[in-house]
Amino acid sequence: MEAEAVAKDWWLYQGTGRGEDRRARLEAGSPPPWRDFTGRPDPDYRPPGCTGEAWERTRRRGEGYVPDEPEKDVVNTALHLRRPLLVTGKPGVGKSTLAYSIAADLALGPVLHWPITSRTVLRDGLYLYDAIGRLQEAGLEQVRLPGAPAATGPAVPAPSVARYLRLGPLGTALLPQPRPRVLLIDEIDKSDIDLPGDLLTVFEDGGFVIPELARLAKEEPTVAIGTDDDPDAGVAVTQGRVQCSYFPVVVLTSNGERDFPPAFLRRCVRLHLDAPGPEKLARIVRGRLGVDITAADGAEYQDLVRSFLERADDGDLATDQLLNAIQLRLAGAWSAPGDRDRFLATVMQHLTGPTA
Repeated sequence: MEAEAVAKDWWLYQGTGRGEDRRARLEAGSPPPWRDFTGRPDPDYRPPGCTGEAWERTRRRGEGYVPDEPEKDVVNTALHLRRPLLVTGKPGVGKSTLAYSIAADLALGPVLHWPITSRTVLRDGLYLYDAIGRLQEAGLEQVRLPGAPAATGPAVPAPSVARYLRLGPLGTALLPQPRPRVLLIDEIDKSDIDLPGDLLTVFEDGGFVIPELARLAKEEPTVAIGTDDDPDAGVAVTQGRVQCSYFPVVVLTSNGERDFPPAFLRRCVRLHLDAPGPEKLARIVRGRLGVDITAADGAEYQDLVRSFLERADDGDLATDQLLNAIQLRLAGAWSAPGDRDRFLATVMQHLTGPTA
């Protein structure tokens, strides 16, 4: 079995957990001059830490990830350069899970998740504004006033815009904070053709303006609004601008369904994940299920790994399909000798290819 890589001195992310000391190095590290941002944290805002249900979901998903040495090299390159990480590969190789692994390994709190569809636009990730709700409430306030008609009656103040604004996952990640949040932008290749280009300015500036707040900056210079984690967070936004102090750890995933413009690629650090071989699969099974398939009593599980790799020659399979198969055998399911072919056909159905 292949030996696990020895940690390199410059690595911040190692994929082994227990990374509080490495997180301290991450926080204290100097950014490249062109990635040094000036946002000032709101002293009253407390981003989610390493407690609670959201963190437990991140930790459980991330701790079982098994990165290879080349993966660690590329991830750490992105961390040091404070650049987005664009991860490509076939479905099921662990692209999204890598984001959770980074957050769990460096104790950076729950992952912010922005799933992309063909209808997604940049503003969906930056902030949400319920303009209709605000108009409806203004109308209700007018109805509640007794006496004179609206034309001659007392003026009704519009409801504060802050009640109808909430930062999206990208906007929340860009809040000024002493340590970075991890943001997963999932399946960017499914986006409208304009989204990668629209992200360029945000990635370069490390911030953005909320026009609805900028228009009111003279009357209300600082407004407290909610975040993607917590609609009641009340984080202060001044002059309508959100500006990071530490660029977030941005992981973009792509199944390779489209090409991206060179200007977008130039601003990302790229990582391609190949399907895992037998040695890495054995490490994944050990990490996820606690089963050492190389042990004397692991012959049945070695056979499942071989079957998985053989079936993968005819169409794509996801690693979790192998984990499902081993989990079922651990539970005693499908154990009859004549069940083998039906068992494999049930739990290892191809994702692509003629039999998908």
